[in-house]
Amino acid sequence: MHDTAQLSDLARARGLRIAVAESLTSGTLAETIGAAEGAGEWFGGGIVAYLTDVKERVLGLEPGTDPCSASCAEQLARATRELFDADLTVSTTGVGGPDAEGEHPPGTVYVGWATRTRVGHRLLTLDGDPAQVLDATIDAAVRMLVFHALESDVTDRESQLSG
Repeated sequence: MHDTAQLSDLARARGLRIAVAESLTSGTLAETIGAAEGAGEWFGGGIVAYLTDVKERVLGLEPGTDPCSASCAEQLARATRELFDADLTVSTTGVGGPDAEGEHPPGTVYVGWATRTRVGHRLLTLDGDPAQVLDATIDAAVRMLVFHALESDVTDRESQLSG
């Protein structure tokens, strides 16, 4: 089970707006976060962009970017932060399996993140069937949101707007 209680508490206490971009998780991350207590106060929403050309058109992914890469994950997170005017975003991209895609084995996952001042990613190498890979990806994405919501540079929206 994905523990979104801490994320909800942090987002409400800090006045954060959070959003997600999904490829690999196909909307299940947004569904998980949107079901959290009080999500209507802090969850800006999510975007599912599964096909590469959609990532390029909707989220400005640089053409030629490997869709299973750190660069893709970071670009998706940054674009989503801007699109939703969010304080914090995560993105999910990778290979859920059961088969490899190109040179990427199943379970190769990138979770990107963006705040108003920084962007980054985490590479996950996951084992299991596709459902297990997706479940582990959602857990990792929620944990990443909690981690960054705790950071001092992710301040509430009013401070960002007035300062």
